[in-house]
Amino acid sequence: MGPLVARLGRAGQRLKHADRARPWVLDTAVVILVFLLFGLPDLLHAVGVIGGDGDGDGPRRFRVAFTRLPVAGMLALQAGLVLPLLWRRRAPAAAFGAVTAVFVLQWALGAALRADVALFVALYSLTLHGRLRQLPWACAVTMGALGLVAARVSTAVSVWDALFFLLSTATAALALGLMIRIRRAQLAGLRDRAARLEIERDQRGRLAVAAERTRVAREMHDIVGHNLSVIITLADAGAYAADVAPERGQEALHLIGDTGRQALGELRRVLGVLREADGPPTEPELSPQPGLADIDALCEGVRAAGLEVVYRTAGDIDALDSGVQLTVYRIVQEALTNTLKHAGAGARANLAIVAEETRLTMTVQDSGPPTPGAGPRTANEEGHGLVGMRERAALYGGHVSAGPAGTGWTVRVDLDLTPQEGAP
Repeated sequence: MGPLVARLGRAGQRLKHADRARPWVLDTAVVILVFLLFGLPDLLHAVGVIGGDGDGDGPRRFRVAFTRLPVAGMLALQAGLVLPLLWRRRAPAAAFGAVTAVFVLQWALGAALRADVALFVALYSLTLHGRLRQLPWACAVTMGALGLVAARVSTAVSVWDALFFLLSTATAALALGLMIRIRRAQLAGLRDRAARLEIERDQRGRLAVAAERTRVAREMHDIVGHNLSVIITLADAGAYAADVAPERGQEALHLIGDTGRQALGELRRVLGVLREADGPPTEPELSPQPGLADIDALCEGVRAAGLEVVYRTAGDIDALDSGVQLTVYRIVQEALTNTLKHAGAGARANLAIVAEETRLTMTVQDSGPPTPGAGPRTANEEGHGLVGMRERAALYGGHVSAGPAGTGWTVRVDLDLTPQEGAP
């Protein structure tokens, strides 16, 4: 049963595509079919190929006297009934009007033709392809035309019985057209919804990619900015120490190499999300995201660049989840990088991280440039790094405040550690 249904479905699809390419073929086939099934028997009967009299067969009380038409007149009326069906889809209202006019003329002459079925085909086509506001007047015209037929056959059949049969047939044609129209509208709505859902899915994918690229850009800023600041400071210190203390210059070169390799490894990890897979997937070489345990190593690298860092913690910081630890690490990295950049070697920075039950507070305060007269930075010196810190803090309902403090600069961060509703 399944393969048969599948074959029928494919055949229906092919017929639908063929009809869209050449709609006149189906319209012509409908006209020919109606003529062969309903028009041709009347013609054969008129020329005597089929026996019988013009008054019909059966008992006398069921006989109705119809007007006997010549073959030419019968052909003309049949053409008037059937040929307008060629435009039943392109101009359904006009086709219905033409068929109804010929139908009323035929019954006014007292003739009965089997091709009158074209009236129901035209009503069905108007219901399916026409405008819905045309249906009320079409139904009224159909009732009037069928009332004429019921009055004409009232000598043999009760008017109400005739009207019941004729109006039931018209109602069936109307209901069939409405059912198919509603079904097509539902399918069109489903196709439109599927197309919109596909567009929304693509848009969500693009937004996710944009968000990921923003995150990568922030990560790259943190990595490149911090490590380059350390490398530049070490290079300057090494150049100065090359003449005074060569062993210190050699140590600075080793530190530059280690810092550069660390930066290169982190950049490879971060840029891996932007690289499109080219061939069979390979096992990614990823290092764990940094956490609070890595701040000691971060401070050591900054101390090697000449910045004195005093680091202290309070509370159970090891119990913090990895997301909070990554956020704190990146903020500390950015704050120390800014201190190294603006305060320079020889400055002092105090780093304090305090974890409470629902809050985490972090403070980075530096002493400012050791050179007298350099002065503190102004409060409007706000770059991409401070914006990134605020974005990270906002992920945990926190805020960042930064500004001058004496001759130095202070960055204070407050994070909300309260679990979100629905979080595990």
